Amino acid sequence: MTTLFKKPAFIVLVVLAVVGIACWIYQLLTGLGITGMSNANSWGLYIIMFMLFVGLSAGGLIVASSASVFHIKRFKAVAMPAVILSTACICVAGMFVLIDVGGIQRIWWMLISPNFTSPLLWDMCVIILYLVINILYLVFMSSKKEGAEHKVEIISRFALPIAILVHSITAWIFGLQIAKEGWYTAILAPIFVASAMDSGLALLLCVLSGLNKSGKFKTDKDLMATLSGLLCACIAVDAFFIGCEVLTMAYPGAGGADTLAIMLSGSMAPFFWFEVIGGLVIPFCILVFAKNRKSAALVVTSSVLVILGVLCKRIWLLLTAFAVPNLEGAPGVALGTFAAQEGGAATWNMYGLYVPTIPEIFITIGAISVGAIIFWAIAQKLLISSKEPQASDSVDSQIGSEASAIA
Repeated sequence: MTTLFKKPAFIVLVVLAVVGIACWIYQLLTGLGITGMSNANSWGLYIIMFMLFVGLSAGGLIVASSASVFHIKRFKAVAMPAVILSTACICVAGMFVLIDVGGIQRIWWMLISPNFTSPLLWDMCVIILYLVINILYLVFMSSKKEGAEHKVEIISRFALPIAILVHSITAWIFGLQIAKEGWYTAILAPIFVASAMDSGLALLLCVLSGLNKSGKFKTDKDLMATLSGLLCACIAVDAFFIGCEVLTMAYPGAGGADTLAIMLSGSMAPFFWFEVIGGLVIPFCILVFAKNRKSAALVVTSSVLVILGVLCKRIWLLLTAFAVPNLEGAPGVALGTFAAQEGGAATWNMYGLYVPTIPEIFITIGAISVGAIIFWAIAQKLLISSKEPQASDSVDSQIGSEASAIA
């Protein structure tokens, strides 16, 4: 572990994590007023990244558990890095929830006076359970004791439904809010599960491709092509659900015309069209051909586009619902920001406006850096601990590159 601190990439991650923690402490002392959020936009970058990383955690755990549940033995070869990646991502997702609530004491109040009708409480419980499942997975998979493989098979039976449940509950946080036109839809949970599958699998392919280059953890080319084909299928399912959602909003009398206008030609249009073209159409057109799935460069390119597309999906999904506050008549919404306290035009707003602040961005980068450090440290311990020590430096360097890419 001490050798990690000799790696420049790891040192950069530590520095970014420390800066992020310092900004978070400043936020705890000052309040969420230092962020770009307000009464008009009560959620922002933290919740966007929370949605993204909950989804990114899915691919690894589903691939690993499928090896036992569906007896796909080929997936066992990549089960360990898949679960390590899933663990790191769900840790980052949990951090963003803690960051967004504005104070640790508020988590305490959730514990001593829980509202069992709140999807946020459901999500907190299932994320903790999800993390426990990942940790047990790693413990059993790395164990040399007799019966460890049987324990892995047992835990995989729970892992797969919980992986689907955690993304469904995340969707219900939004989908059960009747007042928000852009969120209130019955198919939001299937959309979240589909986008979690393709983004999580895309991140896993990126990491496996990087580890292949290290020469110390090899993934068979045919298995990479199989996983790429699975990613192509997930992209198609995700695109189908997005099409259903858009059609429902566009249908006369459905009541989604205003939201659809913001998505197609309004402030959220760049994110929507990048998701459709860059995150769905282009990757699908690349991966639908078998020969392209054998090219590591094309697979990684497609995977990166898928991840960016899902990120854009999270951005327009969240912010579109805040674009027009649910009110009629002047003067508008009392913003509640530091600037609004000074009075004048900054006090009220008829339209939602959100731009992340510098501290907010540094906190986000810091949280992602912590996740990358978690991935790097566990991978160093479990993936190469049994390899010859003289070759470990090259693996450290490659794992560091992958961890930096996640950040």
